[in-house]
Amino acid sequence: MRTKGLPMSIQSELQNFWNTYAAAYSAGDAGACGAMFTTDAEVHSPYATPAVGRDAIGALHAAWTQGHGEAAEKKVTVVHAGRSGDLAWCLATYSEGLDVGNGTSVDIFERQADGSWLIRMCSLNSTD
Repeated sequence: MRTKGLPMSIQSELQNFWNTYAAAYSAGDAGACGAMFTTDAEVHSPYATPAVGRDAIGALHAAWTQGHGEAAEKKVTVVHAGRSGDLAWCLATYSEGLDVGNGTSVDIFERQADGSWLIRMCSLNSTD
């Protein structure tokens, strides 16, 4: 949200990004989740082997969201964020409200030509 022409902080921008991601994840929309990554992005996770590329990341999300239904309400909260030019980073916490799927995430984002952000690198770290 912008206030009287002032630019939104990078932490707020990335929190809005994660709110959109969490809504898609909770709805089981693996395609929308995968589209939030660059075409050559990487996801490193304790829950699966590394996924490289948007298609592989979309397939990974399809497996992760299958059968979750109403029980999985994904929440992502940005703890720290920074930006330099067209790159940004954040440390975030995540939770699915289930017995598994809680931890921290370190992410690198690339600003796109339209001004939006996409994830370039994601490292999930479980606290379960």
